[in-house]
Amino acid sequence: MAIQRVAVIGSGNMGSGIAQACAASGFHVVMHDVKPEFVKKGLDRIRDQLQKRVDKGKLEAGEMQATLGRIATTTSLAEAAQGTDLVIEAVFEEMKVKEAVFRELDQHAPATCVFATNTSSLSVNALAQFTARADRFGGLHFFNPAAVNVLVEVIRGSKTSDATFTALLEFSRKLGKGPILTTDSPGFAVNRFFVPFLNEACRLHEEGFDIPTIDAAAKEAFGIGMGPFELMNFTGIPIAYHAQGSLAQLGPFYKVSPLLKKQFEANQLWKLEGAPNPSKFHAVKERLLGVELGIACHLVEEGVASAADTDKGATTGLRWAKGPFALMNDLGTREALRLVEQVHAKHGEAFRVPQPLRQLGASNAPWPVPKVRLERRGHVALATIDRPEALNALNWDVLRDLHHVIAQVRADPAVRVLVLTGEGRAFISGADIGVMAKVSAVESRAYTKFGQQVTRELDLLEKPVIAAVNGFCFGGGLELALACDILLASDKAQFGLPEVTLGIHPGFGGTQRLPRLIGRAKARELIYTGDRFSADRAEALGIVNRVLPHDQLLPEALKLAERIASNAPIAVQQAKSAMAHGLDQDMDTALALEADSVTVTFASEDRVEGMRAFIEKRKAEWKGK
Repeated sequence: MAIQRVAVIGSGNMGSGIAQACAASGFHVVMHDVKPEFVKKGLDRIRDQLQKRVDKGKLEAGEMQATLGRIATTTSLAEAAQGTDLVIEAVFEEMKVKEAVFRELDQHAPATCVFATNTSSLSVNALAQFTARADRFGGLHFFNPAAVNVLVEVIRGSKTSDATFTALLEFSRKLGKGPILTTDSPGFAVNRFFVPFLNEACRLHEEGFDIPTIDAAAKEAFGIGMGPFELMNFTGIPIAYHAQGSLAQLGPFYKVSPLLKKQFEANQLWKLEGAPNPSKFHAVKERLLGVELGIACHLVEEGVASAADTDKGATTGLRWAKGPFALMNDLGTREALRLVEQVHAKHGEAFRVPQPLRQLGASNAPWPVPKVRLERRGHVALATIDRPEALNALNWDVLRDLHHVIAQVRADPAVRVLVLTGEGRAFISGADIGVMAKVSAVESRAYTKFGQQVTRELDLLEKPVIAAVNGFCFGGGLELALACDILLASDKAQFGLPEVTLGIHPGFGGTQRLPRLIGRAKARELIYTGDRFSADRAEALGIVNRVLPHDQLLPEALKLAERIASNAPIAVQQAKSAMAHGLDQDMDTALALEADSVTVTFASEDRVEGMRAFIEKRKAEWKGK
């Protein structure tokens, strides 16, 4: 399903933010609302947001005008739906209002058009029933501010087709988002564990804990900037009240706290004044952690979302320092089990102990939460660095996961080509400076040696590796890309080796591979200055094979991978080996290596098949033998 034209229904904070995100990513957008003044206000909001980016030097004035030029407005649903590939509904969170919108849209939108709702609390399946296209209906739950926040929950209804779900995922990624996959369940993934955090804080207050103590303890426990009461005052107590009410169908544990209900009805903010009592922190932390960790495990146990996606929801959508599964791994799953069992003891079967946590906690085994996602697409493997909340910055976890992915690809005979890319707005933005700032000289050597090992593994992997550089590619990210066989770059990509501006220099092979690739003089300039440079300059320097429009990058990278994978795998592997081992040798040694590798191909069954197929004028059937 090719999505080019998007209609956004609703021009409020969320609708205008979604329209801005779509237009900034190159999509043609029609933004709808019921009154001209509402549409104007939404468009003005977009213009103001873009102008702020221009004023800060983060956006060119011409790009701002181009973005605004891709946004049309209307007060007619029929006009909004005409010729549209995707409709995103972002109207008032009321079932009857959404029903009327979808019934009318269904009459006017093309039969091929996909519908998506931005609902945060209503059932996607229930909304789909208002249309005759339940198979082309899903959820795209953006998080505020929609133009900036990286998170989108992509929700699959019971009748959502594979093609629709894939189209919504790919569309989200073209927006530079880091989507997480959920099923249609109350609260989806993020609100399911986050809203009860607010509700439980109210229960703790009912039991006599004061608000300053609860807020301070929560900030320490979760590494967050606002405690639950401060956050409710900021976002609005009605939001917390209605969100918790939408979860009540899950059982008595999710019932709205009487105190939250009272505060909502009084239409008053929480009183935050006063000094916290540190002696009460431990009890507050244990309760809040027990609730959050238990619900996160329920999500995985019920198949609503994966552990990795739940953590991504916490770090990207809520800006938590760590997600619930990373927190459990830090605490130890045995300790996490104890905390969840305490909540179970208080609520009984209304808050069951998840079986997966029982199993892991018995041996204190960690949750597997990979930071590199691996997918098989025929003979092509796609590895995605999946840490968008940190612009895919490198740390030990990312390097270890990439090391394991390379080993998996090497061991899988069905995989012939690996494509490496990043989730969200970055390929890899470099090292995690927050972590690196605390590393000693001795520790830095171990980290550097491991980074060199991983880049060398990419170098020597018997199968071709294509880097699809989708955004920021700095420091260790560029060094990893340089270890790949082929580099394709988005026209939005930016490159650089800025290590010298931080008091260090490239250590994952940058001082060695870059001079070999573009020559010593040019490499020295880039490394000594630490300057950023564009994708076009990277292409001119010979670093990048091709620069592609952003939305075509991954499709073209996969297409190229498939072309390579369609050739004799042993021949491609031996060609890579001959280059990898011969290019740094003298010519006589290199030619001897080439002769050896050609001999290997002549001894293969694929060589016999390939030549026979050529003579018989048919397509060869490769066995990789």
